[in-house]
Amino acid sequence: MTIEEITDNFELLDEWDDRYRYIIELGRALPELPDEARTEANKVRGCASQVWMKTAVQPNGAAGPVLEFQGDSDAHIVRGLIAILFALYSGKSATQILSTDAHSLFEKLGLREHLTPQRSNGFRAMVDRIQSDARAAMAVA
Repeated sequence: MTIEEITDNFELLDEWDDRYRYIIELGRALPELPDEARTEANKVRGCASQVWMKTAVQPNGAAGPVLEFQGDSDAHIVRGLIAILFALYSGKSATQILSTDAHSLFEKLGLREHLTPQRSNGFRAMVDRIQSDARAAMAVA
């Protein structure tokens, strides 16, 4: 699912209970993260829930490296937030990732007002991890 489809679907849902259910559905649709990827190195720091994120980097010539993400959480809402971030960032070049503002998407979807401060901090921690991986990929390329 693309980030545009997610945004459009969000706009169709008037009630926040429906939006929460939609976020949970997005999380359920995430591909399973293999057990061997649930390592300390893949753990995202700064999240109240358990969150793992694995990054695969593929060189892409002049466009720079492309990053693909896999992830999981022990919290349903957080799995949904991971799915939203992956729709925004996965399969994009490191340059695109670094120039994409997930925080404005967070605002546009109204998540800041409707998530607990802990979940909001976790969202920021996941974005920081993705951007850090993009910077690291560019440094190696």
